[in-house]
Amino acid sequence: MTTESPESAGASGNTTRAWLRERSELGVCVLLFALGVLVLTDALTMDVDIAQRGPIGPRTVPFVVGAGLLLVGALLAVDVLRGGRGEAEGGEDVDLDEPADWRTVLLLTGVFLAAAVLIGPLGFPIAGALLFWGAAYALGSRHYGRDPLIAAGLSLFTYFVFDNLLGVPLPGGPLMGVL
Repeated sequence: MTTESPESAGASGNTTRAWLRERSELGVCVLLFALGVLVLTDALTMDVDIAQRGPIGPRTVPFVVGAGLLLVGALLAVDVLRGGRGEAEGGEDVDLDEPADWRTVLLLTGVFLAAAVLIGPLGFPIAGALLFWGAAYALGSRHYGRDPLIAAGLSLFTYFVFDNLLGVPLPGGPLMGVL
């Protein structure tokens, strides 16, 4: 029976920590794998009526996404264990010494919350247009003639794609009879 001295036990703990620190990307692998298992579990427990199911069905996309997450997590783990490392982003143009722009963050938060509150009474076309225009304004665009028109067009396009092409009903609000 062998016993380790406290010095050698501490050294092996430091070695393990150093090995894990050098392969910190394995944490991303674990996260991807856990998300894949969660998505697949959710897809398997989904209550689907066979009579309402089309040729593909509502479980197909979650199965593909879950399997993709598992595959990417496994491939990334193999790459990391073989010595692959993520490289630092060289093209980032961020000055880390500058403080956060809290005005923009608060404006965007307000726009998102307002859209969430207004989507019921005003419908998606109007609330979406306010969301798109408000986000453009919060991010610095000051084209007062062009931005609302682009926001309205983008909102109507999104409404039609979801409501008519994808079959996802969105509230039309007061424009329901017009659209």
